[in-house]
Amino acid sequence: MSASSLSIVVPVYNSESTLDELAARLSQVLPNLTPTYELVFVNDGSRDGSWDKICDLASQYPWIQGIKLMRNYGQHNAILCGVRAARYDVIVTMDDDLQHPPEEIPKLLEKLDEGYDVVYGSPSKLPHSLWRNLFSRFTKRALAFVMGIKTVRDIGPFRAFRSDLRRSFATFQNPSVLLDVLLSWGTTRFATVKVDEAPRQEGQSNYNFLKLFSLAMVVLTGYSTAPLRFTSLIGFLFTIFGLLVFFYVLGVYFIAGSVPGFPFLASIVALFSGMQLFALGIIGEYLARVFDRSMEKPAYVIGSVTNENKEVSNHSFVSSKKD
Repeated sequence: MSASSLSIVVPVYNSESTLDELAARLSQVLPNLTPTYELVFVNDGSRDGSWDKICDLASQYPWIQGIKLMRNYGQHNAILCGVRAARYDVIVTMDDDLQHPPEEIPKLLEKLDEGYDVVYGSPSKLPHSLWRNLFSRFTKRALAFVMGIKTVRDIGPFRAFRSDLRRSFATFQNPSVLLDVLLSWGTTRFATVKVDEAPRQEGQSNYNFLKLFSLAMVVLTGYSTAPLRFTSLIGFLFTIFGLLVFFYVLGVYFIAGSVPGFPFLASIVALFSGMQLFALGIIGEYLARVFDRSMEKPAYVIGSVTNENKEVSNHSFVSSKKD
């Protein structure tokens, strides 16, 4: 399978030790897929020597472009930066830790050739712990719900899509970025293909429970009104429940001549107070999103690029592929 032209976008965070092998393996895979390709590394505020390594690779391989962000903005923000800098017809995004083998890219492109606009590479076997896999599945299901795509559930960072989709979010500017939602603004033709995912070679995942929870809240409150509607439904149900409790107290009073004491009253107050705090928390999440957007904070800020005498958007490379 081949593509007319291909851009690989890789967000980089503290992955100095894996970039050499990633570039070397891509140099073996990409010439067999297309004569025109590029690799865009986006350094997302790494604290190790990742940027120096990217600069070395850019001088070694003319088809590699490096972009350095001013600070750490987050994985999706870095990917958005790379996607906007990519030049070619098909864009593939993948992680920097070699969990997404470059040799699996042809599977994504083959599925894309069937008429889809976005194809996700879903791991045949989930590589993380049980709690991480369960919470990851919940986040992916929530993301699919927000996107309104019923046919895709295994959403992940290993994806291929047509660069034309960028037109649907060309004016997007927000610090809370979810690339998958942005892609859904331009198409409903999503698909998934099974791929082999390798174990992480160095270090550990940057996504702990708190970051996954934060991502889930961004998914649910940043791009959907479903939690507000759910809160309204809960409020309505508890109003009905309150009325039933009121009639119960009246019934006990007229039948037994007394009403339940303090424990009953305390439990009812605690129940309703908890629901009120829950509703206020949901509303607070939405207010936080509105606040972020009102400040007009950028999704990312570029600090420097490799080959600084060239504009990122004008960078291209046509390989000298041999037959």
